[in-house]
Amino acid sequence: MKTGKFFAVLLIILALYNCATTQFEQNPPFTITSAVHNNWSVESTANKGKIVHIGYDSKYVVKFDSIYFSKRAEKLTMSKVKDKKMISAIFSSTEKPAIILHENSTKEIHNPLPEIKKMPFELKQNEAIISYKIKDKTKYFKIKSIKKGKTIFYDSMPK
Repeated sequence: MKTGKFFAVLLIILALYNCATTQFEQNPPFTITSAVHNNWSVESTANKGKIVHIGYDSKYVVKFDSIYFSKRAEKLTMSKVKDKKMISAIFSSTEKPAIILHENSTKEIHNPLPEIKKMPFELKQNEAIISYKIKDKTKYFKIKSIKKGKTIFYDSMPK
């Protein structure tokens, strides 16, 4: 009887472990040809952030969705630059909302609560995860080396 309980508990633990870990695709329907991130800044404002450009090649139509990079997630946009397929994401640094600090704590009641987001992946500084869909199923691919490019200065927010 004890052996049966042991195996039941072991099966539950294995099932939960498999649900908790995301499997990365080893053979996606595309090939990454380049991956670069640049810091960017708008000279006339305090707006700044990072922009990621990923070149890829594919014989198939791929619906890219999101990128997880630098402890954040953003939607990917697709484009073509000189007959090269690209996906990109813009990570902007947002200014923190004004917080009221007062001797009378009731005046602080309308302060926004801090937003705590846990990244679903643990990544090194130069790694990223891109998500894409095939037949309505989301899949993930890990890019192990995104090179750092030069800082780009813009007149207005990048698009």
